[in-house]
Amino acid sequence: MDIHNIGRRICDEVSGVLAAVDEASVDQLTDRVVAARRLFLAGAGRSGWVARCLAMRLMHLGRDVHVVGDSTTPGIESGDLLLVCSGSGETPALLGFIRAACEAGAGIALITACPDSTAAGLADVTVHLPAPTPKARVGSASESIQPMGSLFEQSLLLFGDAVVLLLSAALEQDHEQMWRRHTNLE
Repeated sequence: MDIHNIGRRICDEVSGVLAAVDEASVDQLTDRVVAARRLFLAGAGRSGWVARCLAMRLMHLGRDVHVVGDSTTPGIESGDLLLVCSGSGETPALLGFIRAACEAGAGIALITACPDSTAAGLADVTVHLPAPTPKARVGSASESIQPMGSLFEQSLLLFGDAVVLLLSAALEQDHEQMWRRHTNLE
């Protein structure tokens, strides 16, 4: 195999995962994001980095956004939404965040490869990205040529970007408005 064939296979895998996402769950997620007073995003490992990417774009849309674990993150409260990105839905630290957010009366949204996970059982909204991960190989849309959770993480990134486009229409925010919110401390 060469780089072009590998790249094509990877793109096909991601496309297959995104094509299998349930539209109703996406509508529920976008409704929750629009309605939330503040948004708190959390993830671990590479999924955590992708959650940060989504947090940045949500900020560009004019939302009040915080990344769980940053030193400037305030306490979560009723009316807020915790959005968790977790392939397995079983990461202990993320489950702790979910339980704390539930106790505070906040809403919980989950994007996961495991819709039957502990986190999914606690979430108000679950979006299933059917990609294999090290902890979740059963029920995925397809096997992957990629190692570990790469397909989930890539699908998560593109899913987040697609959701931002849906939200930009719902929030009536165009790309120019988003650019004005981009950092100028570079």
